[in-house]
Amino acid sequence: MLVSTLKTELELDVWDRLEAVTDPELDEPITDMGFVETVEVSDARTVRVEFRLPTYWCSPNFAFLMAFGIRKEITSLPWVKEMTVHLNDHCFGDEVNEGVNSGRNYHDIFAQYCKGERLDDVVAKFMSKAFDRRQEVVLLGLQALGHRAEDIVSMPLAALQRIEFTGEEELRQMPRYLDLLLSQGLAVNPDDLAFPTWDGQPINAAALTEHLIHLRSTRINMEFNGALCRGLAKTRYKEVEIGPEGPTLVDFIAGRVPPRDGANAGR
Repeated sequence: MLVSTLKTELELDVWDRLEAVTDPELDEPITDMGFVETVEVSDARTVRVEFRLPTYWCSPNFAFLMAFGIRKEITSLPWVKEMTVHLNDHCFGDEVNEGVNSGRNYHDIFAQYCKGERLDDVVAKFMSKAFDRRQEVVLLGLQALGHRAEDIVSMPLAALQRIEFTGEEELRQMPRYLDLLLSQGLAVNPDDLAFPTWDGQPINAAALTEHLIHLRSTRINMEFNGALCRGLAKTRYKEVEIGPEGPTLVDFIAGRVPPRDGANAGR
């Protein structure tokens, strides 16, 4: 039988890995959005993750992508023997749960339930929006540091990696932006341009302002959807009650405990 301290450590390991799973429409971790309801680790080191979405009718595309993302991240943990993902309170929950836990190829499952759509196509669509949002933060951060448009658009990857940001959002988005550059092959070598467009084209210095307007429109749309999702979730679900002994470390990681007054001042 797992001792309580080891069980807590393993559960925290799962929560840490779940931070890598994002809502594809919002590019925000499902842990930050409050979508993850429970994480259970059994004596046999099997894991069960239950999650929910803001409404009963949230897009099945999003539900599948998040469910597959959960399974991929958790099964990559070396100590996990088996795992189950369970979507609660959703009109497509049975299909998502059967599909993601069946062991079948996820492309086939997704096509079966989503009118023949290719999962790769859906992922690419939302990845491009995530790329725009992350790039905007880094570009604005460089402008705030006094970099000229000509220097920014010609900046190689190695030079960007040497930049020391201090802003909270820049520090959060910089590694995420670099991850996308690398994973998508947009900037791999030190001399590659650090700021290509999503389709791999360079940005002209004279067009940087216009490019930033495009990125801003993407961000505003994502932020609006994020605020809507949070509002719907708060309306649909009551706050999680903390036990009589007070919050645990997992409660803080899961976002179940509100910050102290003033903790988010200035954000």
